[in-house]
This record gives sequence, structure tokens and C-alpha cells, in this order.
Amino acid sequence: MAYSAIALTLDETVKERLARVNEELRDASAQTILRASILREWTDEITYVSSFGAESAVMLALIADVNPDLPIVFMDTGMHFPQTQDYKQELIDRLGLSNVRDIPPSEAERLAEDPKNTLWKTDPDACCALRKVRPLEPALEGFSAWITGRKRFHGGARLSLPVFEFASGRFKVNPLAGWTQEDVQDYFRRRQLPKHPLVAQGYPSIGCWPCTKPAEDPSDIRSGRWAGQEKTECGLHVEKAERPRVF
Repeated sequence: MAYSAIALTLDETVKERLARVNEELRDASAQTILRASILREWTDEITYVSSFGAESAVMLALIADVNPDLPIVFMDTGMHFPQTQDYKQELIDRLGLSNVRDIPPSEAERLAEDPKNTLWKTDPDACCALRKVRPLEPALEGFSAWITGRKRFHGGARLSLPVFEFASGRFKVNPLAGWTQEDVQDYFRRRQLPKHPLVAQGYPSIGCWPCTKPAEDPSDIRSGRWAGQEKTECGLHVEKAERPRVF
């Protein structure tokens, strides 16, 4: 079979699978979406990429209920708040997570591109690429799908977020796409989950310390991320050559 024919067959398979799971699960609960994804659709082929940020405990608790040994990828940028590192360990212990993988940037690349750790001042996109985007691909090797904690109420490009999508050669699962901010807070209370210590200091969305401030607009929880810049995403969820394909 010619290469173009193989590519077309794969593309049609992706379309059919996305159509099926979105039709079946677009209105399902997060628990149902996770169970179907982890135990049926991508058994041993799915991971969760977590920032261990302000809302991360919700997804981590939901995952722990299904499989506490699910591989969880943490992009260890070297720029996280110390409170994030402490919170990460607290959640690992509290939820019994047994397969959290710390993924640092290439030290050789960091020394070549950002030896003084000041790249964020002059080119935040390049800093994110060095510390998050490029290390992600080898971290996802062997996985055909990954779970994200994105939600539509975060705004921006996330307003039209589907439950299932396909981008950069992998399926992406967004079990909390339809959750509201109230849903998140209700779940924290119901499960008695600890909150990131910076939340009480006005940080409703938490990334690396140089590019994260308390929210400027209380109605926009990501307004403290790259404040004063056009940048709104680190690049992990931006397609390299095209927008994520949703069929």
C-alpha cells in the first residue's frame, strides 16, 4: 500500500474513533470519561500531564480512583515555585500516586540557550519551548493518548474545547472540559482535597514563578499568567503546524 494510502487509512481511523468517543462520552461525567479512556480505549497507552497547580488535585484524585499507578508526567522546568514542589509531594502522598515522572529540560540545551536562567525575560516563548515543549515529546513516547486538565471556563482558545481531540499524532482527553469553576470548588470540598498554598495568596492559576502573578482580573483566572503579554499558553497545547483536529 502506498504511503499516501496508509496515511489516509490512519486518518480515517482517527476520524471514526474521535466521532465514536465524542458521541458516546461528550456529556458523560468526568469519572466515566476517565474510566473509558484508561481502562478501555487506551489501556496502558495513556498518561496525564500535570502541572500540580491550583486545580490539579481534582484530576489527580479522579485518576487515583481509577488507577493510582497511571503514569503522570510533571514537566520539571526548574522554575516552579517551591510551594508547587511541596504541594506535589503532598498530593502524591495523600492520593497514593505511584508513577509520577519528573521530566526536566535537557541540561545541555539549557546551558547552551539559557545558562543564566534569564531567558524568560527576553523570550518567554523560547523559555517555554526549552523547558516544556521540547521535553514533552520524549516524555510522551510510547503513549498514544494523554489526559489534560483544561476547562472551557478558562477562556481563550479553550472556550470551544471538546472532550476528545487529536493533535500532533496523539489523542487528547479533556474530562473536565465542561466543568465550571463552581464544579471545581465543590469537588475540592467534597473530597477534602488540600489546596495549593499560593491559591490563598491570589494565584488561581499557577505556572513557573517568573511568569505567574496574582490574577489581575478575578473573573479571569488565567489573567496572572504572562500578565501584560499577548502570550496565553505555554505551548504544550498548541499544534506545531496546524490547530488541533476535531472530527
